[in-house]
Amino acid sequence: MFGPITIPFGVKMLFNTVKLKPGVEMDDVEVALAEMCNVVKETYGNEKGGFIAGQVFRLSGFVSDEGSLGGVQGADHDLVIATYWRSFEQHERSHADRVFREKFAALGALAEGSREVGYELLWQGVPEGNAEAAAHATG
Repeated sequence: MFGPITIPFGVKMLFNTVKLKPGVEMDDVEVALAEMCNVVKETYGNEKGGFIAGQVFRLSGFVSDEGSLGGVQGADHDLVIATYWRSFEQHERSHADRVFREKFAALGALAEGSREVGYELLWQGVPEGNAEAAAHATG
């Protein structure tokens, strides 16, 4: 469940930002996320379903002065869900499915809103000479 993932070149990444309602307990959020992510992994995680891997991040509050352009600003969300798919069409089919929609609704009840945007992978790499990282990157 918490092992390393391999992201093959050519994947599509869906980047979902989630803004939680004030006062929502992280324990409740973690349960909703676990159930939703498990459904995606177990139901759509194959050639036909198109799901490759995913990650969930909670905003830490850190903002990089060195890596930010145009002034340092905070984020307008609390969580990021990054999922990797073979195609945008497979992602959309999975998310239109009743099974997924039920689990996503549970997270939605805890959120003010979310926004999911698709990206195409242009580059990935590991430091030269790093055999362990290279093995994870190429699978």
